[in-house]
Amino acid sequence: MEDCSGDDTLAALQVLAERYVDWIKIIVLPANQGAANARNVGWAAATQPYIAFLDADDAWHAQKIEIQTAYMNAHTEVVLCGHQHKVIERSTVLPDWQIGTWIIQHIPKWSWLLSNKFVTPSVMVRRDVKHRFVANRRYMEDHILWMEMVCSGQQVTKLSAELVAIYKKSFGVSGLSANLWAMEQGELGNYQRLYEKNYINLAQYFALSGYSLLKFVRRLVIYWGWLRWKK
Repeated sequence: MEDCSGDDTLAALQVLAERYVDWIKIIVLPANQGAANARNVGWAAATQPYIAFLDADDAWHAQKIEIQTAYMNAHTEVVLCGHQHKVIERSTVLPDWQIGTWIIQHIPKWSWLLSNKFVTPSVMVRRDVKHRFVANRRYMEDHILWMEMVCSGQQVTKLSAELVAIYKKSFGVSGLSANLWAMEQGELGNYQRLYEKNYINLAQYFALSGYSLLKFVRRLVIYWGWLRWKK
């Protein structure tokens, strides 16, 4: 998926498509639409039973698809599966590491509501589920999708295996996550959406929103501390 990135992404994809004929389909969007819309377009074009996501600043472990697909095939009641991740320094060498033994983690509903338990490149979801990313949402668009699945009674699990590496912190100084207030607005909007769809009641909505604002203040303190350290 090429979301009008403005860099050399399309050329790199074309090289890969020529090397792996019939394995890669390139979809070029005429204008940048954001991650949510781009992923929905790719989802609609998919033909295989599972959907997985990989952004330009992340890297899958070589066994990620093998392990996760085997798990989903063996647990047909599970519609969404994620796993642990590693945060590493960017390098020209593709990362590789020992996976070791892992377990299945069942996360209760309220844990999902309090924080996002998955990084997006860790997720594998069944293609035929009814839920999709909220159109035109550019911040926290992944968390609301996971929460809606959990709140609607869908089976969601997490594997303790670290099967993806990401090259930046969950919030930081570059990319979308650098805009802390926009992220906070996205999270507050997610709780409002859950309330409007009757997944949570009014008291829960206010409680979750207050907790979110407290987390936002904490992030600001960490960010300001980072800025002072850089000076």
